[in-house]
Amino acid sequence: MTTSDASPPRPKILVVDDTPANLVAMRRLLAKMDCDVVEAGDGNAALSACLDHEFALILLDVQMPEMDGFEVATLLAESSECKRAPIIFVTAAYKDDLNRLNGYEVGAVDYIAKPINEFILLSKVKVFLELYRSRAALKVAEAAARHQATHDPLTDLPNRMLFADRLGNGIARARRESRRLALIYIDIDRFKPVNDRYGHGAGDALLKAIAARLRGMLRASDTIARLGGDEFAAILENVENRADAEALTVLMRDTLSQPFRLTLADRPQPLEVQVGGSLGLAMFPEDGNSDEALIACADARMYALKHAGTR
Repeated sequence: MTTSDASPPRPKILVVDDTPANLVAMRRLLAKMDCDVVEAGDGNAALSACLDHEFALILLDVQMPEMDGFEVATLLAESSECKRAPIIFVTAAYKDDLNRLNGYEVGAVDYIAKPINEFILLSKVKVFLELYRSRAALKVAEAAARHQATHDPLTDLPNRMLFADRLGNGIARARRESRRLALIYIDIDRFKPVNDRYGHGAGDALLKAIAARLRGMLRASDTIARLGGDEFAAILENVENRADAEALTVLMRDTLSQPFRLTLADRPQPLEVQVGGSLGLAMFPEDGNSDEALIACADARMYALKHAGTR
C-alpha cells in the first residue's frame, strides 16, 4: 500500500483508574463510541501505555496511590512521545477553583466529576475524537501530498527530485564513514517500438513491470528511481567493492532482457514483449567525489554502451 492509500488510524482512549470496577464502568460507557479503549490501573502503567500507543484522549483519575493524577500528567507533559494527548481528569475531589487551576497547569484540558454523568462524558469524548480524526486526516493528506511530490505517479518509484536528495545524502554518509557507493544509470532498449506498436497502455504496463523487476533485485536500503521516460537509476550504499557492483549491473542487464508478460485491458491474452537495458556504473569516490560528477560519469558510460550497441 502506498502512502496515498493510507487512512487515518482508529482513535484510542486511555482510561487510568486504580479501581477495577471504575475501569469496567468506563469501558461499558465508551463502548458506544467508535474507538479502542486501553486501560491502566496505575500511573506507571499509564506512562508505559503512552509510550506504546498514540491516544486521542486520556481519561485520568486524580486520586491514585503511589502516583496521583497530577504527577502522571506532569510526567506525560515532560515526555516528547506522550505530551500531545489531551487529558481529562476524572475525580470526585478537587472541585475547587485552585485545584482545577493546578490541574490545568499540569496539562489537563477539562474535568469530569464523579459520579460520572454519561451524557456529559460522551459529549466531551465525542469532541476530542472528532478533533483527533480531523488532525489524523490532515496528516494523511499531508503525507499523501509529500508522496505525490516525490514519487513517479506511474511506477510509484522515487522521482528525480527524491533521487537527487537520496544521492546527496548517500554520498555524504559514504564520505563520512569512508565507504563506497554505486550509482547505476539505466536506459531501456527497444522501449519505443513497444510503445509505438501496441500503444501507450502497453508502454505504461511495461514501465510498471520494469520498475517492479528492478525493485525486487535491490535491498531495502537501496534506491531505484524513475528519472523520466524509460530512464531509471539505482543508488547502492555500503558497496564492498567495484566487482560486486559490476556483478549486480550485469545481473540487472540480464534480468531486463528476459521477456515481460503484460496483461492489458484491451487484449484477451497477455502480451509478451522483450526489451533490454544499457547500464552505466559509477563508483564513489573513485569515479566522482560529488553527486554531479558521479551522475555525469554514470550517464556517459550508459550512453556510450547504448550508442555502441552493447547490451
